[in-house]
Amino acid sequence: MLRVEGRYDLALGMLDDVFYEQRGVLGVALFVGATIWLGASSLYYIAERDNPDMIYCGAVPNDVCDSDAVDVSMCTIDEWGFVDCTLAGCPPTDEYPEPCFNLYRSIPSASYFTLLNLFGEYPMIDSHSFAGKIVGTIVAVIAVAVFALPAGIVGNGFEDVIARRREEKSGEDEEEPLKSKALIAGSNSLRGRMYNVFHSRASSNPAPLSGAFEYLTDALVIITALGFMLDTVSFTNEDGESRPLITLFFSEVFDYVEVVSAGIFTYQYIMQVYSISENPDYNGLSGRIQYVTSFIPLVDLLSFLPFWINAFTPIQFSTTVRCVRLLRILRFDRYTNAFSSFDDVLRDSADILAMTGFTALVLWVFFSVLLYFSERDNHDEEVASYYRTIPHAMWVTLLNLAGESPLSNYTVVGKVATGIIGLFASGLFGIPIGVLGAGFEELVEEEDDDNQEEEEGGGQQTGGKYFGTGQEHACFCFVNGEGSKIASLFELLSHSLCLITVVIGIVQTVPGWENFLGSIEWIAVIFFTIEYALRLYGAPSDPDFGGEHVDSHTARICFVISFFSFVDLLGIAPFYFALAFPNSWIAANDFYLRLFRIVRLIKLDKYFPSITLIDDVVRLKRKVLTVTGFAAVTLWIIFAAFLYLAENLDTENAVDPVPVYGCGSSNRPAIIEAQEEEVPFWKFWIKEEEMITPEPVYEGLECTMSDRFQNFFDSMIYTGIHLTGDYPVITYNLAGRVICFFMVIVAVGVVAIPSGIIAGSFAEIVQSKARARSGKRPARGNIGDDWYDIQYAALEGIPPPFSALGLEFDIWQQNVNDFLNGKENTTRQAKWTPAASAFRKFMLTLIIVNIVSVVLQSIPEIDRYIGNEHSNFFNVLEGISAIFFATEYLLRLLSAPKSRAALYSTTVYATTFFGLVDFVSAAPWFIRQYLLFTGAIELGSNSARLFRVFRVARILEIEGFVIAFSKLDNVFRASKEILKATGLMALIIWIICGSLFFIFEENNPNWRECDSSIPPWGNDAIPGCYDFATTAACNEVYPEMCKQEAFTDIPNSLYYTAVFLVGEWGLVDFTWPGRLVCMFLCVAGIGLYAIPTGALFDSFGAIIGMGGDD
Repeated sequence: MLRVEGRYDLALGMLDDVFYEQRGVLGVALFVGATIWLGASSLYYIAERDNPDMIYCGAVPNDVCDSDAVDVSMCTIDEWGFVDCTLAGCPPTDEYPEPCFNLYRSIPSASYFTLLNLFGEYPMIDSHSFAGKIVGTIVAVIAVAVFALPAGIVGNGFEDVIARRREEKSGEDEEEPLKSKALIAGSNSLRGRMYNVFHSRASSNPAPLSGAFEYLTDALVIITALGFMLDTVSFTNEDGESRPLITLFFSEVFDYVEVVSAGIFTYQYIMQVYSISENPDYNGLSGRIQYVTSFIPLVDLLSFLPFWINAFTPIQFSTTVRCVRLLRILRFDRYTNAFSSFDDVLRDSADILAMTGFTALVLWVFFSVLLYFSERDNHDEEVASYYRTIPHAMWVTLLNLAGESPLSNYTVVGKVATGIIGLFASGLFGIPIGVLGAGFEELVEEEDDDNQEEEEGGGQQTGGKYFGTGQEHACFCFVNGEGSKIASLFELLSHSLCLITVVIGIVQTVPGWENFLGSIEWIAVIFFTIEYALRLYGAPSDPDFGGEHVDSHTARICFVISFFSFVDLLGIAPFYFALAFPNSWIAANDFYLRLFRIVRLIKLDKYFPSITLIDDVVRLKRKVLTVTGFAAVTLWIIFAAFLYLAENLDTENAVDPVPVYGCGSSNRPAIIEAQEEEVPFWKFWIKEEEMITPEPVYEGLECTMSDRFQNFFDSMIYTGIHLTGDYPVITYNLAGRVICFFMVIVAVGVVAIPSGIIAGSFAEIVQSKARARSGKRPARGNIGDDWYDIQYAALEGIPPPFSALGLEFDIWQQNVNDFLNGKENTTRQAKWTPAASAFRKFMLTLIIVNIVSVVLQSIPEIDRYIGNEHSNFFNVLEGISAIFFATEYLLRLLSAPKSRAALYSTTVYATTFFGLVDFVSAAPWFIRQYLLFTGAIELGSNSARLFRVFRVARILEIEGFVIAFSKLDNVFRASKEILKATGLMALIIWIICGSLFFIFEENNPNWRECDSSIPPWGNDAIPGCYDFATTAACNEVYPEMCKQEAFTDIPNSLYYTAVFLVGEWGLVDFTWPGRLVCMFLCVAGIGLYAIPTGALFDSFGAIIGMGGDD
């Protein structure tokens, strides 16, 4: 107990050290985070306050209002924001005057859901309006990274403190470096010869057939693993009957292979244990016990033991046994030592894991108990069901602490608790997980350091010479923007047309906009055709295809079959094929083929290399990626198998309709009999009537978790999503929750390592290439310095210029500047007079009062109480504030020639961050008054409310007291090289994956909703909602009664893809092509997409001093 208490005190002491060391930048980062949060909440409030899809009726008992039966389209929202659902069957009562309300009815209400979005969680992903989706996309693409600064500072601070403690400990406990084990040959005895066969990797004299035996066992592992995977797959034949993919014949073949495999693995294990005594490290009985309890022998034991237990018992659990077969893939660890290294990681990080693990356990229990008491009586039945006991509460709280928010309709206390979890506790809870992952990555990279080869980029050096004829070289230079201004303009036009045609292609997928700017597309096709012809002709002069000993024809053939030629042809060929074959399949699918124009974005990779650097990344980190990739894939397969085993027969937990997976059909039998299994031939001693088989599974028309986990490959999709740290599916049974617990604790950190290595190496290569191009680093200045910083430094000691309006005006300007900006003393610190200091405090108070008034005025009860009269409290306060802000702005404009911060220039002040903020703080009120006076808008209208919310921008006035946002231009400059390369790659991933989701998912019935009068499934006479291949076909039979909720066009798909790319899978029940896109994003896309935001995070932290030494 004393040891636990001491470690807990040490953990709290570390936390105190972190906050103390980072106190300076933490305040700045919290200001940035709070500003982003308030701004995004205000935008969501404006976008969603009239959205009927955001009306929620589940906060009252069902006897007052049945939320499931309320048709929110029949509800109305008045000018104050109050919801009336009387016509929908949910009238107000004395106890519940507003049983239904809009979740974004006020800025405080919107702030909770905005906070979840800023954590990367989108619980309302499919309910946002068009404007809300635009705000959500901006939040996902930009704001999430900036908002993560406070948590990132705490996390980085913990890492620094941990690293220091580890260095101190290593200094005190100097141990001899680990030496690799020597190879030992077996003796000439039978045991020695067996050692050389079965321990060939540890033997200096391996037997000749040992390699063949290894290959045989490896092949058996792969065959039996594939046998289990394929054995879980079934298909529906023409008669609507479900049949296994593997026929009876092949099933028997796999059974025989399994028997042979179990026998060989058993024999191998016995021989390994018998012969291990040849190794002095494992001599005697204690040595054998030490050997059989190590990682690889335990894996070998598990590869056959369940088979024999199942073979000699009457209990039928063959599915479990087949699932355990997959553990055999851990045998491949002998080639990588990935999992064998975990004991080193645990040993090296034992003290840190003990401290942070205990802290995480305390947080888990504390918040579980708190949320149990606050949510067990929640009127929302779904929320209450997850908190009915403390063990139930621990499941969702675990996900909350892992950064997930699968539920959102909490009570006020629950919202505060989950908000605190997201802001701070999840960062602390994730430290032990991060320590495991980082320790594993560090260990692997240390082993790779000795063999790492530095690969210098260089390309072909032509020494000033060029290949091909003069005309070919001229064409090559022209299309690459070299040699003349016309060539530069041609290159600029090519870039512009790439972006313009991509935007046109995206817009044309929106219904009603199919012919949007079609003429520009024709111009672009002609232009790109000419460009392609010029590139083809100039290919002999391109160093990538031509050369001193390469003829023109060969160079052009190499160009035609190159990657970029394929990209160019995809962008233009579909047009010509559609013209040449007007009645062909190509013309009929011209709409989809035209989407290939989106790949033109990849053309920009020639000028801003990004996609083509991936092979450099893989070469640079090939060994580390091999080891960590094996660990990640192995964990993925094993957890997928166990999750399939847990959920395949889970018919208790219902889910929303997923008709694409075959559930919800009226043709589905009410009772699905358990599959009758014959007695396997190796159980010849058991009579068939003695076999114990599972009970029949009773099913109705509801969809359950078993429909999602119909086979192993289905399970791999959901497991892959969970291993990215996201849990869009949480309705698991107890076994599934236990498996997910281990995924959260162990697997997530390990599986994230390969994508993290790729992302880090990508940034490293981009930076090294940028340094190589520039040749040197700047000799002076700070990170991200630009012309302003240089000019400001150059004015050191230079007095301001005299005014042309005379000495008196000159003195007045100087006095005003000293009053507003302070007067520098001998130590270059600004000092204010008592009057100036009082004015600054008054303006700061006025800023805070204005922000609070905007938030309060957005609350319907307060807004209605105050009223819309011109003389109400908020309007008077706004008018007075606008006059003060406008006066301050004018005074700063007039005194700017005396301010060094404005470079002694009125124009510079007006165009800097501070000048623009001062202008935005005052101008909206005067514009609003003018529009009200002219009658362009009415008092109390949404337009007037929009101007009112603009007052939130005044929070940026605090920048005069806390420097943060004014450094954003420095941040972008410091990150520009990485942003140019990785920003383009992120854009390509986003747009191409969004387009693929649109193509594959636009008619997925899982996203289709129909009028309640339409049956889900029908018959030949009356077709149902899900009987139609497309939503358009459904609307032909039932006009305007069928609606596709997601992926309706590319802009809509881009919104969902942007959310997916921040790691939030709000939708998961894809078609199989959509699942493949999903898996690409899980494996690589999310990591690559995160590089630009990560670069901004690092640069912002460096510029404001995060992690610095001062």
